Amino acid sequence: MSTIKTKLIISGRSKKYTHGAINPIIQRTSSVIFDSVEEQKKIAKEHHYSKQLFYGRYGTITHFSFCKSMTELEHGVGCALYPCGTAAITHTILSFVNPGDHILITESAYEPTQKFCRYIAKKMNINITWFDPLIEQEIYNLIHYNTCLVILESPGSITMEVQNIPSIVQAIRKKKPDTTIILDNTWSAGVFLKPLDIGVDISLQSGTKYIIGHSDAMIGTAVSNERCWERLQKQYYLMGQMVDTDTAYMASRGLRTLHIRLKQHEENGLHIAKWLSQHPAIERVNHPALPTCKGHNNFLKNFSGSSGLFSFILKKKLNNVQLSNFLNNFKYFKIAYSWGGFESLILAYQTKELCSMRPIKTLDFTGTLIRVHIGLEDPNDLIQDLSHGLNRIDV
Repeated sequence: MSTIKTKLIISGRSKKYTHGAINPIIQRTSSVIFDSVEEQKKIAKEHHYSKQLFYGRYGTITHFSFCKSMTELEHGVGCALYPCGTAAITHTILSFVNPGDHILITESAYEPTQKFCRYIAKKMNINITWFDPLIEQEIYNLIHYNTCLVILESPGSITMEVQNIPSIVQAIRKKKPDTTIILDNTWSAGVFLKPLDIGVDISLQSGTKYIIGHSDAMIGTAVSNERCWERLQKQYYLMGQMVDTDTAYMASRGLRTLHIRLKQHEENGLHIAKWLSQHPAIERVNHPALPTCKGHNNFLKNFSGSSGLFSFILKKKLNNVQLSNFLNNFKYFKIAYSWGGFESLILAYQTKELCSMRPIKTLDFTGTLIRVHIGLEDPNDLIQDLSHGLNRIDV
């Protein structure tokens, strides 16, 4: 059986997709020509399941190749593509809910996921219950007769709590076995965590991050197990979700270097996280691979590695002038949303802002939180940049 390094290189590259070239072909089309009425009718019945060319919105050879690669990477049976990560999350949710249903969602979820549940799902008369990301078997008590969906994210967005996924899944299956469990797996890029192997139904990713890897395109993926695939596939077709051919090709190309890029992000990130953990201005470093991160033991049990995104908490709360002086004068760290590219990024969050995102408000700190994505630059240059920045806040 191929190792993940080899699988990322060879998947989706059979002659069926490459026509003899090294890479899958870029096939741009809207209409597909059929040789006969009989062929048109046959493919109209079968294309959902056979991945045959039918109409551009249903995918081309380029899309089929990338989906095969993602399905193999995340150990699923099928992959749905969306124009961005948020679309993958929201449309997957919509695929498994009906008015009057109940959803459980970790309060450490990605902010757009939270906003969708607060504003769109509630308008659809869907009931929402938030839970502490570090919940385990106790989730059993939150499951209602109409709970149809549980939304996980590990590590959690911004505060980086690592969930005990097997324990949560076990409790859900014991109480209500048919509940759909989805997990945002963007942080591990499908490499360091295999959610479907530990009982999750659908693994979601913002492929905009590590899969694309160069901050120049957007794509979302949802890889499903057999139980949920037919429904997910039907729904994303009906809702008109698609990705353009060139982006699918770029995502496929990104997979070829994904493992080696992730390992360098991991090495750089750990080096810098350990340095930060010794700095006198830092209260706590939220890096899943360090013992100071909540749920660190869960990381050790379920993850095979770490990526470049983590956060740290300053001992003091910066005022507006201090925060601007801190963020505005870095040489290598850039202020920007998203992450997963080759470049290092930085953002800051005050506790008031974080509490507004966390419905049950489980924060245990008062200092300013800094989120960083560690890129592929020389880590010593990045440490020097951070050192100068921390000196600017007058510690």
